[in-house]
Amino acid sequence: MKILVLGSGAREHAIITALLREGDAHEIVAAPGNAGIAADVPTVDLDASDPQAVANYALAEDVQFVVIGPEAPLVAGVADALRTRGIPVFGPGKEAAALEGSKAFAKRIMDAAGVPTGRAVNAATLAEAESTLAEFGAPYVVKADGLAAGKGVLVTTDLAEATAHARHWLQHGDVLIEEFLDGEEVSLFLLSDGHSVAALSPAQDYKRLLDGDEGPNTGGMGAYSPLPWLDERFGSEKAFVDEVIDTVALPTIRQLAAENTPFIGLLYCGLILTSKGIRVIEFNARFGDPETQVVLPRLTTPLSTLLFAAATGTLGQAPRPEFAPDVAVTVVLASENYPGSPVTGRVITGLDEALSVGASGLSGTGLDGVTVMHAATDRDESGDAPVIRATGGRVLSVVATAPDFGTARDRVYGALAGIGLEGSQYRTDIAARVAPAAAPAPATGTAGGAA
Repeated sequence: MKILVLGSGAREHAIITALLREGDAHEIVAAPGNAGIAADVPTVDLDASDPQAVANYALAEDVQFVVIGPEAPLVAGVADALRTRGIPVFGPGKEAAALEGSKAFAKRIMDAAGVPTGRAVNAATLAEAESTLAEFGAPYVVKADGLAAGKGVLVTTDLAEATAHARHWLQHGDVLIEEFLDGEEVSLFLLSDGHSVAALSPAQDYKRLLDGDEGPNTGGMGAYSPLPWLDERFGSEKAFVDEVIDTVALPTIRQLAAENTPFIGLLYCGLILTSKGIRVIEFNARFGDPETQVVLPRLTTPLSTLLFAAATGTLGQAPRPEFAPDVAVTVVLASENYPGSPVTGRVITGLDEALSVGASGLSGTGLDGVTVMHAATDRDESGDAPVIRATGGRVLSVVATAPDFGTARDRVYGALAGIGLEGSQYRTDIAARVAPAAAPAPATGTAGGAA
C-alpha cells in the first residue's frame, strides 16, 4: 500500500518509523518531511495544508492511504478534499477538527455530551476577559480560541500577566478564560472511526520549558509512557482507560456523530486527575507531540492496520492495540531562545552514532534502544560536506526504550550529552518522578539543560 504521511515534525517521524517497522509491506512518502524523515523515506515538496494540492498529488501518484500528522491541514480541510476524491485518510474533516481548532466549539461539544471539564467563558472583548478573570480568581487560565502552535495557553497567578495575554490574543480572535484545575495531567490517544474508539497507552508530557515545571509553556519538552502511578489510583491502566472511554471519548464521538460531523482520526484527550475525578483540559484532533514519540515505539500491533481501520469505518473489527512491556522516555532538544524567537540555522553535530543503522535498518535508530526523531531540521549540502541544521524551536526528540525508567533515562540523557547545537536547551528532569536516580549531568558547551 502506498501511504502519504503529511507533516514535518518529530511526531511524523515517529509515525513513519512505526510504519517502517512493519517491513516492506508499504511504500511510504512524506510531505514535506525534514532531514531525518528524508533519510528514511522519499519526501516531496508539497504544501500539506493545501487541500487541492494534496488531493491532486494523491490521485496523480496513486496514493492509497493518507495519514495527516499536524493540526493545520486538518483545520484547513485537507481530509475533506481527500475523502471527496475517494481516498482513505486518517484525520477528521474540517468541521470535526474544530474540536481542536476552536476551544469554544470543544467546550460546547463537551457540555452537550456531558463530558466532565472545568468551567469556561468565551470572551470577545478585554472587558469580558477582565470580568471573568476577576470572577474565577487565581491561578488564571487564558487560552487563545484558535490554533497557536502551543503558545496560546497561559497559566499564571499574576493577574497583570493574564490580562496582557488576553489582550494580545484578542487581536487574533476570542479567548477562553477557564477554571483552574489542579491535579496530575495525562495524555490519552484514542483512534476513532466515527462511531467506535480504540485507546492507545497513556503518556505524560512536560509543557514548561524549565526543570521543575518552571518557565513559559512550550509545545512540549519531553514525555514518558506508560504511567505506573495510574495503578495506584485506578487499580490498573486498563481501568483508567475504560473510564475515559465511557465518560469522555464515546460521549464526544457520539455527540459529533449526532451533529453530522463524524470524527475519523485521532482524538487526543488532554486530561487532569482532580480530587473530584477525571476532567478534560482540552481535545486535540491529531497525535500529540512529544507523546507520540513514546507511545508508538511501545506499540506492537501494526500501526497501519489500526489507522486504516479507523479511516475505513472498520475499527471494531481491528485487533486491540497491544504494547510491549518496555518503557519509553523522550527529551526534546530545543534551539536557543525557544519558545520566543528561536535562533535557527545552526549546525547540529554528534548525530553519527545515533543515526548509524542499527538492527532495525532505520537511519534514525542507533544502539541501546536510542532513537532520534527529527522535528525541525534540514540538510545543507552547500559546503564541502553536508551538514544538518536546526530550522525551528524544537529541533530533535531523543527517545530511549528500556525495561525500566532508570535505564531509559540513562540512555536518553547519555545520547543528548553527545549531541551538539550551539545555545541549545533541554530539561534534565523528564520522567524523574518514576525513576528517582539522577540522570547524567548535561553536557557543557554546545548543549545543556534549559536555562
